[in-house]
Amino acid sequence: MMMPKKVKYRKQQRGRMAGKAWRGSSISFGDYGLKAMECAWITDRQIEAARVAMTRSIKRGGKVWIRLFPDKPITKKPAETRMGKGKGAPEQWVAVVRPGKVLFEMEGVDRATAQAAIKLAADKLPIKTRFVAREEVE
Repeated sequence: MMMPKKVKYRKQQRGRMAGKAWRGSSISFGDYGLKAMECAWITDRQIEAARVAMTRSIKRGGKVWIRLFPDKPITKKPAETRMGKGKGAPEQWVAVVRPGKVLFEMEGVDRATAQAAIKLAADKLPIKTRFVAREEVE
């Protein structure tokens, strides 16, 4: 699973997900992309499942870029534990996604193949997404 090698602080507060993504909102590397339409935390497992679905669909042809990285630790306390006694242990890593962020990019395949592969990846994610192409943006 994806996670940072080293972090300054082991635990983080939850924070807010309001607003739109300004950075990472355009296609930079490939020809086709998957753009988020709503806010969410996307876990390392969801990112990996989407990546596997996409690369299997294009049968190792073309190139895929993952434009998000899970760098926020999420803590959980054990089940049936009383209140107090501090914050729980880090359980998983998530990426904070805001509307407009390009999550994945792809090149080296035709539009129909890319659309089918990106649809499979989108089905693995917990948010509404949109297929985007570089020619539409420019």
